[in-house]
Amino acid sequence: MSVSAPTLSIVIPIYNEAGLLEELWDRLRVALDPLGLHWEVIFIDDGSRDETWSVLERLARADSRIRALGLSRNFGHQIAISAGLEWARGDAVVIMDGDLQDPPELIPEFVRRWQEGYEVVYAVRARREASALKRLAYRAFYRLLARMAEVDIPLDAGDFGLMDRRVVEVLRRMPERNRFVRGLRSWAGFRQIGLPYARPARARGRSKYSWRRLFRLALDGLVAFSTVPLRLATWMGFFVSGVSFVGIVLYLYRYFTTPRVPGFTTLIIALLFLGGIQLITIGIIGEYIGRIYDEVKQRPLYVVARTLNLDRPRQGGLT
Repeated sequence: MSVSAPTLSIVIPIYNEAGLLEELWDRLRVALDPLGLHWEVIFIDDGSRDETWSVLERLARADSRIRALGLSRNFGHQIAISAGLEWARGDAVVIMDGDLQDPPELIPEFVRRWQEGYEVVYAVRARREASALKRLAYRAFYRLLARMAEVDIPLDAGDFGLMDRRVVEVLRRMPERNRFVRGLRSWAGFRQIGLPYARPARARGRSKYSWRRLFRLALDGLVAFSTVPLRLATWMGFFVSGVSFVGIVLYLYRYFTTPRVPGFTTLIIALLFLGGIQLITIGIIGEYIGRIYDEVKQRPLYVVARTLNLDRPRQGGLT
């Protein structure tokens, strides 16, 4: 179907969120209708296995402002966001999660700041309702990333935020497959501002981000925006070489001054230490090489299986 381009697009990646969609849609309407803007919501169903698509079909029949993209399998949160950016048509695009941890009620403030001239408005998690261990892990990651990244990535800022069309077009032209959207957003530059908010716990259900997925996302962010791990491997090599040189001098001294030099335990320790350093270095290099391998294959980011109220193919994925 062909409709006029909206002023505001809301991009929401979802995975097995059938139980939250109606509440999310109700809160979006309450938050967005008073703005008096032409808006749309694009749900990206990232290979859900529950009744998510059926709920989207029912909601879309009742309101054409709901548009949906169904991916052929689970491609991951960051790829789903990228797919939504490909299909969003608004002058401004908001990215938010579909689990109600990103409150729709904050979007009007995003829009107000955008109308003031800011091209990127991102939410900063001033408080997070989560386990102490997860809060500590997030805090440590953002501060480590801030120290290591070669661009200024704001502390405690996730994907929740608004981008002007110019920024969206920059992100759409970025070809990398291992995507870290909040980092790409920072790299793009433009006039940016952060808004603090309290991130609530999930309304219902369990988080789709396991510790393994969180670690993978953190690794993608570190490797995509920093060469510090490679330099660290180099410095470890220099350090080990220096320690080894000192050890050689000491053993030569003991060899010529002491009749018997015990060496078995020392030899084993040295071998294990050097072996560990080598494996760590190879692992760091392997992470970068693996991403190069992903890039050179030039596969599409995603595969579209079905759509709702969308009529134009995009170049970022197969349809």
